[in-house]
Amino acid sequence: MIEILNQALMLGALRPLDVHFAQIVASHDEPELLLAAACLSAEAGAGHVCLLLDQLSPENLFNGRQPELALAAWQAAGQPDLARWQQRLASSAAVSDGNSATPMVLQQQRLYLQRMWQSEGEVAAFISSDAVPQAVEEGQLRAILDQLFGEAADEADWQKIAAAVAATRRIAVISGGPGTGKTTTVAKLLAALVQLGGDTRLRIQLAAPTGKAAARLTESLGTASRQLPLTPEQRALFPVEAATLHRLLGAQPNSQRMRYHRGNPLHLDVLVVDEASMVDLPMMARLIAALPPEARVIFLGDRDQLASVEAGAVLGDICRFAEQGYSAERAAQLARLTGYALQGQPVGAAVRDSLCLLRKSYRFDAKSGIGQLALAVNAGDGKQAMAALNGRYADVAGYPLAETEDYQQLLDACVAGYRDYLKRVAAGADAATILKAFGRFQVLCALREGPFGVTGLNERIESGLQRAGLIRRNPGPAGRWYLGRPVMIGRNDSALGLFNGDIGIALPGAEGELRVHFQLPDGSIKSVQPSRLPAHETAYAMTVHKSQGSEFDHTLLVLPNHYLPVLTRELVYTAITRARQQLSLYATDKVLLSAIRTPTQRRSGLAERLQARE
Repeated sequence: MIEILNQALMLGALRPLDVHFAQIVASHDEPELLLAAACLSAEAGAGHVCLLLDQLSPENLFNGRQPELALAAWQAAGQPDLARWQQRLASSAAVSDGNSATPMVLQQQRLYLQRMWQSEGEVAAFISSDAVPQAVEEGQLRAILDQLFGEAADEADWQKIAAAVAATRRIAVISGGPGTGKTTTVAKLLAALVQLGGDTRLRIQLAAPTGKAAARLTESLGTASRQLPLTPEQRALFPVEAATLHRLLGAQPNSQRMRYHRGNPLHLDVLVVDEASMVDLPMMARLIAALPPEARVIFLGDRDQLASVEAGAVLGDICRFAEQGYSAERAAQLARLTGYALQGQPVGAAVRDSLCLLRKSYRFDAKSGIGQLALAVNAGDGKQAMAALNGRYADVAGYPLAETEDYQQLLDACVAGYRDYLKRVAAGADAATILKAFGRFQVLCALREGPFGVTGLNERIESGLQRAGLIRRNPGPAGRWYLGRPVMIGRNDSALGLFNGDIGIALPGAEGELRVHFQLPDGSIKSVQPSRLPAHETAYAMTVHKSQGSEFDHTLLVLPNHYLPVLTRELVYTAITRARQQLSLYATDKVLLSAIRTPTQRRSGLAERLQARE
């Protein structure tokens, strides 16, 4: 079996880590365990929380990409069926049911790494722990909600319903697409909690997975809260700045430990976590562990966006239960609080009563090509998606990407998109103005490498900007830094206060020397010497994953000219919904349609564990 695993390593079907893990937990005379352990490690690397045992079949091994090698591996393992796999794994000293410390845990037909099984169980227990409603004076809350959202009309106001859900639960999850008013809803919800609290001084904290998302939350919630009827004392309780989750939990330099954890909980009464779709399972477990026992937490996000880069799709798994509707008792309570009649459903998981989907977009209507394209992609409707790109809408445009001249047209569009901010750089504008101008246009890619990926496009865009006289880059390594160069941070550096996803631009410092300027969540500007930056890369083009939590006036999306498994419906949807006013999509019809037909699959047991808690 070792020879087969090494062959899979050479072919790229496994990573060195996968083979090494297998050899640690299994001996050479345990071929079944060697194969299962290597595949489990590979699944974790691909973002899955567990390995489903039916993946250990010839047609599914190595994701079906190496059929001959997969058949050889299965035969070397003794050609086990599902029952044999369960029997063999359950009898291994490296596997348990979770009641003892072993590298792997087997639960029904799901095999986990120990830490993933533990994290999933902690998240499931926490999310399901909110079966007991928060004590609230319903008449007072109804009056506050009517004041903030208006009295009930003919059409259900899902923002008002979401606020009622969160005001009467310790844990709430609010999901909605772009423009559905998640931030407005939360601003009004926080106002309601402050008013309900009376003389109690609520400690409210805002957080998001990335610096960019934290800055957006700070700005949008600040704008929304200024419109609310609050006294100066109540307004003073509103937080003025959102933190990244790493900063909130007190990430330690060169350590996996956080300052805040179960033994040293956070000092807060209410926590709002935005862009929750980006929060992976281990981070969610760490966050939950650090919450004080009585604290409220409100998760905001879009369940249809890409899941986290790391393991799990926590928000998506939780939001599946929104389709079950509310329990009869919960529906009656929400009707009393909002004035909207809701139909209760007799059977469902307990978690459904803590969820709300915002269903109406206030940004994109029937006249919006961006909105119509996003709806079509989300529904997996390729025909409608192509219709949205046929020229009928002014805010979306589709361009072919099959010929050499198509690629040159793409590069020309990139140069034109970045012309405005670079002219401001040349004119000596201040850092805040330049950063804002840079954020109006962004190139997004599905891939990291190659001519259609981040690396290849960044190089070609720089060359095009140089030819256009918009940047002056010297040849050789010394030319890596130049006036106006945008960079994205790739690794958290809590000592510097810079985090993965933060974007800065190289501009003159006070003494005229080149420094990289970043805008912090509170709006202030921080400048750092280029030599002091943690891992970073040029940011004319970024991956769709890295763009989550951000929005741009004009988004340009580039898909490769042949289909790859990374191209999924959620990736395309996420990219489309980064655009506020204009979307340019460069792709062949065949590749785009294949991506729309391919939903992301993240294997986990979270939904099953939540369903079991009715």
